[in-house]
Amino acid sequence: MKEIKSAELGEKYYEIDHESGLKIFVMPKENYSSAYAVFGTKYGSIDTRFKRSDSSEWTVVPEGIAHFLEHKLFESEDLDAFARYAKTGASANAYTSFDKTCYLFQCSDNFEASLEILLDFVTHPYFTEETVEKEQGIIGQEITMYYDVAGWMSTFNLLRLLYHNHPVRIDIAGTVESIAQITDKLLYDCYDTFYNLHNMCLTVVGNVTAKQVLDVCDRMLKKAPELEIERSFEEEPQSIAGNYCEYNLAMSMPVFSFGYKEKCEKPIQDIRKIVEVNILLEILAGDTSPLYDRLFSQGLINTGFSKEYFIGYGYEAVMFDGESTDPQAVSSEIKKAVKELREKGISDEQFETARRLLYGREIMDYNDIDSIANGFINAYFSGYSVFDAIEIYKSVTKNDIENRLADMMREDYSALSVVKSKAAGNGE
Repeated sequence: MKEIKSAELGEKYYEIDHESGLKIFVMPKENYSSAYAVFGTKYGSIDTRFKRSDSSEWTVVPEGIAHFLEHKLFESEDLDAFARYAKTGASANAYTSFDKTCYLFQCSDNFEASLEILLDFVTHPYFTEETVEKEQGIIGQEITMYYDVAGWMSTFNLLRLLYHNHPVRIDIAGTVESIAQITDKLLYDCYDTFYNLHNMCLTVVGNVTAKQVLDVCDRMLKKAPELEIERSFEEEPQSIAGNYCEYNLAMSMPVFSFGYKEKCEKPIQDIRKIVEVNILLEILAGDTSPLYDRLFSQGLINTGFSKEYFIGYGYEAVMFDGESTDPQAVSSEIKKAVKELREKGISDEQFETARRLLYGREIMDYNDIDSIANGFINAYFSGYSVFDAIEIYKSVTKNDIENRLADMMREDYSALSVVKSKAAGNGE
């Protein structure tokens, strides 16, 4: 067990290499009334082709299987996990993203009992042919429901414009056709590979001690066999697959996603680059930027406008989302603002304003136990420490940000996805 402190934050956490093979992070918060736990695996929707270190064969599985597996793990031969949590009073949930699957709960009482439930159901899968068939119908309905969610369709249509081959272009839940191929045997194959404790992480933040967490882990977890997992994706060209897509839904205001495909030089982006790009995006399109002011004053965006450095294993993009009566005008203004910033450079005031704002937000995040717990998972799976960002915000320079700008947001690699009503004009 290592104790790691941040003098800047006045916080500390414990990093534990458990004998089972599981990495554990615990951040005690003495003045908090509740605790938040996340049990995650480095396994998401993009992991459809992989090879285990104890096999010479590559395994290819249907799209959507990671999300399907997340749903199925809550079930058991007896009480499902939600019914068990109802007895302890904990609030539980789970999510699957492109590159991880996480199970979580928050509670004010009965922490040890709730943690036992979490560790128990995630480490004891129960799949049968009958329950898999039933779930195919449920998730199939969920998939088709998302076809009517404008923001979801806008984002995934953009990803399909930016990417030719990378599985990030596929819906996290898969398709109705792909999940129909899922069997109980395939679920066990994926579970045995990716739910190995060496590929997982447990984080607990709040009114708990490291000893409480360790005592439960010692009781509940068995030593996992050593295993390494190799991932494989089709080669992804730098070019984009398309630059415009329109999808029609009955709605009053069009929704858009505009983005730039960035060159992904290594599978996982380092924290310094993440910090630098986030500062760059704040300068370019933050609430105090000339671009935001111009778009807002012209009525082209509302307060729902957002920006994101969208990254994961083997993919990297800059994305802007929102509602607008004229999405094409918004994308044109963004491209113009990038060009202007590149030509004129970044002023000292712009840089300092953005740096201080994001530095302050980073510090404020340590008041939210859920942000911290999920932050630990993201950091560990990406190979950095949660305190690293604080130090980088203190040392980053304007020159670092200008160097990022010189290499990013190239117009040739940009695309616009729009979701709007046919009645709004230009409908297909």
